[in-house]
Amino acid sequence: MNNEQQHALLRKMAQLMKSGLETQTEPFPETEKEFAAILDELRKLDANDVEAKMVISGFVDHPYGPDRQRCMECMYYLVHREWCDLPELAVPVDADWWCRLWRI
Repeated sequence: MNNEQQHALLRKMAQLMKSGLETQTEPFPETEKEFAAILDELRKLDANDVEAKMVISGFVDHPYGPDRQRCMECMYYLVHREWCDLPELAVPVDADWWCRLWRI
């Protein structure tokens, strides 16, 4: 994905959330088994089905929870690319977004 395509996808994702896309923010996976179950759901999707990835992963366009977690602090976030490097997601993300696959 080139830089222009990445920015276009980032804008599309932002618009989906702004338009009220309902995502599965709960339950947050507390165990590796729960985390793996979400990854299994994502693996069943077409790699280009970004909207379904967002729904299953629980994307929101703002920091989340009492600790105000966000992509910026997630271990999968690549700062210089504005990218989620979790293989099952592999999408551009804004630093202030969050999803329930967040890890530190």
